[in-house]
Amino acid sequence: MLGLPDAIRVALFDLDGVLTTTAVLHRTAWGEAFDAFLSTRAGGGAASDGEVYRPFTEQDYLDYVDGRPRLDGVRNFLASRNITVDDATADAIGAGKNKQFLDLLERDGVTPYPGSVRYLQAAADAGLGIAVVTSSKNGEAVLDAADLSKFVQVRVDGLEVARRGLPGKPAPDSYLLGAELMGVTASEAAVFEDALSGIESGVAGKFGYVVGIDRVGGTQAASMTSAGADIVVTDLDQLLEGGSR
Repeated sequence: MLGLPDAIRVALFDLDGVLTTTAVLHRTAWGEAFDAFLSTRAGGGAASDGEVYRPFTEQDYLDYVDGRPRLDGVRNFLASRNITVDDATADAIGAGKNKQFLDLLERDGVTPYPGSVRYLQAAADAGLGIAVVTSSKNGEAVLDAADLSKFVQVRVDGLEVARRGLPGKPAPDSYLLGAELMGVTASEAAVFEDALSGIESGVAGKFGYVVGIDRVGGTQAASMTSAGADIVVTDLDQLLEGGSR
């Protein structure tokens, strides 16, 4: 009834964009942080002669930042623009993004996707183990604010990833840790992701099933399938038996 292979005993969920709408807040916060840097640079701050200001776009977020640890996202995006910065500047951009995100979180709050809540409840009722694996260092606060902590047995977030010195997504290490802490092998766990880096993480870890959640539209579903997702849905409750399709 959960739309998963029989061998799956544990569900490993990404957080932002899979369970909660906070991916929108992250995208907005990244845009504000990067645009502040890029506009200052093009205006003569740190730019080379003749550099033209090009704002950060939604596609930039999807291609270079989404699902990755904060500083990986900073450096990945800047590399796409052939920009090199020192560690202090990268840290400052990341800190600016996080401040913007927390301000937006306080102002707008957290909303879980109703279809995700229905799926979590069905998974819990069926006895499926539930873990959250997120690059966000604000994972606990977001889960609590969305009233989803009650479903979650294990949380692997950006703080835990940093504490253990693990590489971030698209490396599979954080998801493999989630499976280990839940007491299962990768083949017994399903990964649920809205980011291409997370899909790649699930594939690289040889997980039993990789579910892509396309919240964007356009070519995202095709990109997720190309990256190795076993199935792509637009909402988690589409996986439920008899759910909308």
